[in-house]
Amino acid sequence: MGRESTHCQLAQDLGVWLVPGSVCELGPQGQLYNTQIVLSPEGHLAGSYRKVFPWRPHEPYDPGDRFVVLDLPDIGRLGLNICYDAWFPETSRQLAWMGAEVVLNVVKTTTPDRAQELVLAQANAIVNQVFIVSVNCAGPTGQGRSIVVDPEGSILAEVPDAAPALMAVDLDLDAVGRVRTQGTAGVNRMWSQFRPGEQPIELPMYQGRINPDTWTPSAP
Repeated sequence: MGRESTHCQLAQDLGVWLVPGSVCELGPQGQLYNTQIVLSPEGHLAGSYRKVFPWRPHEPYDPGDRFVVLDLPDIGRLGLNICYDAWFPETSRQLAWMGAEVVLNVVKTTTPDRAQELVLAQANAIVNQVFIVSVNCAGPTGQGRSIVVDPEGSILAEVPDAAPALMAVDLDLDAVGRVRTQGTAGVNRMWSQFRPGEQPIELPMYQGRINPDTWTPSAP
């Protein structure tokens, strides 16, 4: 409670939206969740997300049961995402479909696979035409190498090593709409793939389907 109060006070003092990584949350039936929290400039809990894909077999956490986006007034729509979630394309695709313009992936990678996570950040940005912000903990605990990627996969900022660092990046969220309208590299418009009246594509793996009638992302 003391740590949460400190973070709330910090957000209020600075007048900023604050995402202080993730916390260990005890559920009502004794579940243990890895939970990302978002604090408002007023110092209030504005939103939270329980990690859907715990890093098994290494983490003790139970999986969350829903994906979360959060509207930041006068800014845009934020998709919440934790560490290993980035390895599952379903997470960023779902958040993008829910209207996220930025997917914030908070990370605590201490292992050598940070190099692959950087590739995933670019890939998830490209295939969903969203900004990806992947923030990893610095050394000596973590591998560092935080990264910000634009909707076409270009790296806007990157920390080259594990040293503690500050990244200050202005995100033009209108770029999401422009890229989806004009196409990635002026060519690819994945969210406009289907024509009216086309048949759904069955997805046996999910016992569901891609339905052209519901393919378009939600508006922020």
